[in-house]
Amino acid sequence: MTKLRKESIIIELKGNKYPNYNSLITRLIDFGYTRVNMVLDPDEFSVRGNIIDIYPESHSHPIRIEYDDDMIDRLNSFDTHTQRSLSKLKNTSFSKVDIDRKKKFSKPETLHSTDLLSEFFEGDYIVHEKYGIGQFMGLERKNFLNKEVEYIVLKYHGDDTVFVPLTQLRDIYKYSYNNDLPKVNSLNDGAWKKTRAKVKKSSENLAKDIFIIQKLRIHQKGYSFKEDTVRQLELEGNFEHVLTKDQASSIVEIKIDMEKSKPMDRLICGDVGYGKTEVILRAAFKALESGKQVALLVPTTILAEQHFKIFNARFKPFGYTVKVLSRFRQKGPQEETMKELKENKCNLVIGTHRILNKAIEFADLGLILIDEEQRFGVSHKETLKRFKKLVDVISVSATPIPRTLYMSLTGTKDISVIATPPKSKKNVLTYVGPHYDNIVNKAIKDELKRKGQVFYIHNRIQSIHSIKIKLLKQHPEAIIKVGHGQLNEKELQELLVDFLNKKIDILISTTIIENGIDIPNVNTIIIDRAEQFGLSQIHQLRGRVGRSDIQAYAYILYSKNKKLTKKAEDRLQAIREYGSLGSGYELAMKDLEIRGAGNLLGKEQSGHIVSVGFGLYCKLLEHSINEAKGITTKSKKYIDVPMDLITINPQYIPNIRERLSIYRRLLRLQKRDDIKGILNELEDRYGECPSEIYENFEAISSYRE
Repeated sequence: MTKLRKESIIIELKGNKYPNYNSLITRLIDFGYTRVNMVLDPDEFSVRGNIIDIYPESHSHPIRIEYDDDMIDRLNSFDTHTQRSLSKLKNTSFSKVDIDRKKKFSKPETLHSTDLLSEFFEGDYIVHEKYGIGQFMGLERKNFLNKEVEYIVLKYHGDDTVFVPLTQLRDIYKYSYNNDLPKVNSLNDGAWKKTRAKVKKSSENLAKDIFIIQKLRIHQKGYSFKEDTVRQLELEGNFEHVLTKDQASSIVEIKIDMEKSKPMDRLICGDVGYGKTEVILRAAFKALESGKQVALLVPTTILAEQHFKIFNARFKPFGYTVKVLSRFRQKGPQEETMKELKENKCNLVIGTHRILNKAIEFADLGLILIDEEQRFGVSHKETLKRFKKLVDVISVSATPIPRTLYMSLTGTKDISVIATPPKSKKNVLTYVGPHYDNIVNKAIKDELKRKGQVFYIHNRIQSIHSIKIKLLKQHPEAIIKVGHGQLNEKELQELLVDFLNKKIDILISTTIIENGIDIPNVNTIIIDRAEQFGLSQIHQLRGRVGRSDIQAYAYILYSKNKKLTKKAEDRLQAIREYGSLGSGYELAMKDLEIRGAGNLLGKEQSGHIVSVGFGLYCKLLEHSINEAKGITTKSKKYIDVPMDLITINPQYIPNIRERLSIYRRLLRLQKRDDIKGILNELEDRYGECPSEIYENFEAISSYRE
């Protein structure tokens, strides 16, 4: 592909050397810039009234140009994350887009942007506290008190439509769902009222149950582990990394629990690669130092083998025996391990649900560690419940739980949250774009060159082998294998062990390969046909790389020539924002949190989350728990803004999602002074406000706080 000839657009304020407004737009298109609603990435430009935003590849920040007719009134750089101006410029220049340019990577974790774009796309399912589950259909202007104001349009069963005043935006939640589409409510059958009442009653019962369990646990007698020994301090001193603040506080919480005489039942939540293993390793050692045995229960055979390597390496120098019970071990050694457990010759055993087998007897079990408890079956969970009455238990989950839920459960359930990544953990650099073979081949070539391995996610079994043939032509030296759901469990496990042991360079697989597998040498993931995935899936897939201190890369690629449905286009836009803005990162976390909440609260409550939506469910549960605690729930004090003062003319801010985000911020105002900040931002991003906005904002600032 030939490079485009270098040409430049030069802007010098001194001497008025620059193109006029229309000429600049025409030249930007000729230069290969992509016109978008909001500039987030290099080689994009946007037009809003008199303002043109441009992000030249050669610039560290994009630039904002405000025209007054054909004269430039303002020239600034600006920040993509906040969309606010940074510094004034006197001149600038930029060239044509280089189509062979280096790929654009972004780091979503560092950004926060829900104040820039509303999470509502047209057609999204939402929950209104009063009307129930419906669909968001956009905004519509209607007459109110002889004034044109905007209403939120919600569609319900049949032809039912509700025009909701903007002041009720706080009562509307995005309905997040993992699998099936929700059933839209009717406005005429009273079903929503009954559903809401049922969920409220259930959340009240749950809150009471939590307190009963807590009171019972206070009176239960368990084993009190002794204080830290010198050997404990020695083991902890051997750790080659510095603990994060969250790791350190989790360890302190666990040790305090272990030294108490009541049985511990603690949950540790933390994202993939945030250092949960070190936390449970120290707890296990503390139990061993008190002469007790420890069992570590994991969902898969490969995880058992991985944990064995880590625990054995750290515990062996102190004379402790660590063994594995799994299908990868021969029958003879397994029987030997069972004998040693009974005779107290094996100190720590790691394995799958086999550990729960009645044939396995422990001489003196003191602590059970459970990795991803929600992945075990009902009968295994029942067995675990019996264990929990007798010994200390720590459950570990990589699925986050929502902050609101965590805060409201504090004091009722013992939860440690590890929310900060280790310092050595680098952000996964993320590229979002159309699928081009040269991008894929370059990504693979770069990874193999540094002796790394590649995950290639392709979710169609019918065409997965043709991907292998295609990649082999480009990379004949690479060992490429395929994994999918038609392989049996043993074949899949063996495939993963080979991948872990660096016997495979590229593993092409469907999403069947589960999370939680720690393969530090895999630092490039290619996600094919990204438009077919939800954000939470993308986030979890992306979490499979970056498990060491080596820089990792994720390529989120969508089909380039396919005509996409409105839903797929919206999803792609959200993925693009995930890569650039980080707003999608928050949405992805929300999706995962729903799962986390369901895991934490059980099957019945999961059903309730589905029936009223996650946002409203959290609100109801928080209220019920506070009632059970005897705490009066205080709602935040916002300035009471009348709806006729909120409306912004669509000609001034044409994008619905941008307008909605401003409306939401106006409804969250707690101080009159905050209105000035929003007004300054509007002038910066969209140019001079229409007189109507100045008048409305002036009126809002005179309202009581």
